[in-house]
Amino acid sequence: MPPAPLRLSVTDARRFLRRALLLDAPAPDIATALAHHGYVQIDPINVCGRMHDLILRNRVAGYREGDLMRHLHGENSAPKPAAERTAFEHHLPTAHTLVALTLDAWPHLLAQMRARTRRSGAWSGRLSPKQQQLGGRLLAEITARGPLCSEDFAGTGRSRAVWGSATLAKATLQKLFFHGRLLIARRNETNRRYYDLPERVLPATVLARPEPAARETARWETLLKLRQRRLTPLKRTELPLVADLVQPIAVDGCPPLYCLRSDLPLLELSTLNPQLPTLPLLLLAPLDPLIYDRRITAALWGSDYTWEVYTPPAKRVRGYYALPILAGTDIVGHVDPKADRAARRLRVMRRSVKRGHKVAGPVRTLARWLGLT
Repeated sequence: MPPAPLRLSVTDARRFLRRALLLDAPAPDIATALAHHGYVQIDPINVCGRMHDLILRNRVAGYREGDLMRHLHGENSAPKPAAERTAFEHHLPTAHTLVALTLDAWPHLLAQMRARTRRSGAWSGRLSPKQQQLGGRLLAEITARGPLCSEDFAGTGRSRAVWGSATLAKATLQKLFFHGRLLIARRNETNRRYYDLPERVLPATVLARPEPAARETARWETLLKLRQRRLTPLKRTELPLVADLVQPIAVDGCPPLYCLRSDLPLLELSTLNPQLPTLPLLLLAPLDPLIYDRRITAALWGSDYTWEVYTPPAKRVRGYYALPILAGTDIVGHVDPKADRAARRLRVMRRSVKRGHKVAGPVRTLARWLGLT
C-alpha cells in the first residue's frame, strides 16, 4: 500500500511540477530527457515548430529544431546503424499516439502489435486482402533495397478505407508498422517516413528480449504515465500496479494525485526552498506534459486550455496553434504564432496575456530558434 497522502498547497504543487518536468533546469542532452520522461510525443504539424521540438526546446540545453529526429535516426543522408540507436519511434501500446521511446520499451509493445493483426481497423488493424497481397511485395522490396517510403511504390492504387488521399501502399506500410513488421528507419527533409525491417533499425540485443507478462507491461505503462506527467491521478486499476513506487499527494481542489517516490527530493526542494530561480516566460507546446491532462490543468493551474488545431475555425477561442504562456507558477495567457518561412518571419496571429506580463521576448526567442525574425 502507498503511504499516507502528503498535503501540498497549489503553489507548492506547481513549483514541484516545474522542477520535475525539467522546466527549471534543462537536461544536458536528449537521451537524458527521454530517460527522464519515458517518451516524447511526435506530431507532424509544423506551424511554428513541430510538437516534439517545442516540447524539448524547453527541456534540453542547446536544443535545435529537428534534433530529436537526428537523435533517433541520424542525418537524412546517413541513417544510424541499428547497433548505434538508443531510441525509436512507435505508438503507445493502448493509444494511437506516436512517440519517441527508449529501447527498453520494445518488449512491452509486442503484445499490442500482435493484437492489432487480429482486430478490424482501417488505420492499424488487420490487413485487407488487397493489403495482404501488396504487403508481401513491399516487404520483399524493402528487404532487397533498404529503407523505402510510400512514394517508392507509385501506381498501387488508392485506399478508400483510410485517409481520403492515402495510397494503398501508404496504408499498407502504416499497418505493417503498427504490427511491428516494419519500423521507421529515417525521415527526409519534408518529414516523410522511410521504413525498414526491424532488424535493420533496432539492435539485435533489443529484438531478442523476451516478451514480458501482461501485468509487467501494465506496470510499465503506468510508470510511463508517471514519468511523463510526474504528478497525476491514477485509475483504480493502475494504482495497485505501482503502489510500492508512488507517493499520494493531496492538493485542495484537485482529485487524488500521485508522484514517484524517487521525485520526493524535488518535492522537498519545492516546499523548503520555495523561491523559483529567475526564469523567463516560457511558451509551452500545445501538448506539453505540464498541461496534457486538461482536468489537472484546470484544477491545479486554473487554466481551461484546449488545443484547437482540430476545432472548427469559427469555434476557436485561442487560435489554430496557440502556445500557453508559463510565468513562474502561473499560466498567464497564450500566443498563436505562425512561421512564414518564405518571408522568414514569425507572425503573431492572436494573443491574450494577463496584465504585467510581456510576451514579446519569448516570441523573439522562438523566432530566433526557428531561424526567423
